[in-house]
Amino acid sequence: MIYADQAATTRMSEAAINTMVSVMKENYGNPSSLYSFGQRAKEILEKAREDIAEVIGASPEEILFTSGGSESDNQAILSAAELGRRNGKTHIISSAFEHHAVLHTLEKLKKSGFDITLLDVHENGIVSPEEVRNAIREDTCLVTIMYANNEIGTIQPISEIGMICRERNVLFHTDAVQAVGHIPLNVRTDQVDMLSASAHKFHGPKGVGFLYARKGIRLSSLIEGGAQEKGKRAGTENVPGIAAMAAALKEAADHLEERAAKVSALRDRLIRGLGQIPHCALNGDAVRRLPGNVNFCFEGIEGESLLLLLDDKGIEASSGSACTSGSLDPSHVLLAIGRVHDVAHGSLRLSIGEELTEEEADYMIQFVQEVVAYLRGFSPVWRDLCAGKTRFIL
Repeated sequence: MIYADQAATTRMSEAAINTMVSVMKENYGNPSSLYSFGQRAKEILEKAREDIAEVIGASPEEILFTSGGSESDNQAILSAAELGRRNGKTHIISSAFEHHAVLHTLEKLKKSGFDITLLDVHENGIVSPEEVRNAIREDTCLVTIMYANNEIGTIQPISEIGMICRERNVLFHTDAVQAVGHIPLNVRTDQVDMLSASAHKFHGPKGVGFLYARKGIRLSSLIEGGAQEKGKRAGTENVPGIAAMAAALKEAADHLEERAAKVSALRDRLIRGLGQIPHCALNGDAVRRLPGNVNFCFEGIEGESLLLLLDDKGIEASSGSACTSGSLDPSHVLLAIGRVHDVAHGSLRLSIGEELTEEEADYMIQFVQEVVAYLRGFSPVWRDLCAGKTRFIL
């Protein structure tokens, strides 16, 4: 089996597993307890906070532990909205191809009176900093732009956008779920005010993540109860998961450059091979993309059939976000970059990791080529295209 859906989730690293098991077995105390066993758990919790902060260039007190990227996105956006409303600012800027954790939160705010501007991302899948600048108004309270897209892998000009927001005194949040642990980032140099991350995207456990919030930003609580996480996130902290997340992130940061170089080479090998298929298109910028992301559209086929046949060949892939895999609608990300519905339906996302070999990459190229040809062989859409009854788009 070749696992090529790393953007959906990753295998836990040995460092993360060992750390998690050790804490569960030996340091299972409640970190809010005053006795020594509980305080040992507290020490582990705070050490994890320090390690995570160091990787992203933050201070430990700026790290809030959450259940993952979706919760972090919600808390960041809703906090900024509440601060904005208090100051008479109810305008938020985002992009059309954000994760649904962002888009659905913005839809909720729109119903309560906020004005939402969703910027175009154009064919290359990149948000223009100048368009962000032009969209900012006197009543803008937040700009939220993802660091790297979860479907097409395009990396956004975060530092440029951060500089613009800082100049205009507007809070800037970035959903960095796909970026953290895979590409270099620093919240200080990027001038980011809030950043969301999720452990299971960088070989940590599921169900745990963190929110960076720059010192001085008043966060609203999504969960009421105890005084954990400085009163901003009630509930006993998941100490084993948090410790494992920190171990996974530290390991990823320690090997980031070498892993990125290896994975990028494999990515480009896949892009070259799949690009030989007639009437296909790479989705998103070819250069400004995550090391492990390959996303293509193939005209004349259905992505669901492609995935099932690839699965039969031992290749585990996806057509887009795992969060919307049950939907029959085409990807909102692909529609945002200008793909028409019929083409967007024929998409394939291969998201790979450092364990992939060149032989496995070539195997994937071979069978994607074969399966696409097979599916086109009995597709009435493809027959009409080849007969000239309809025009090719790609």
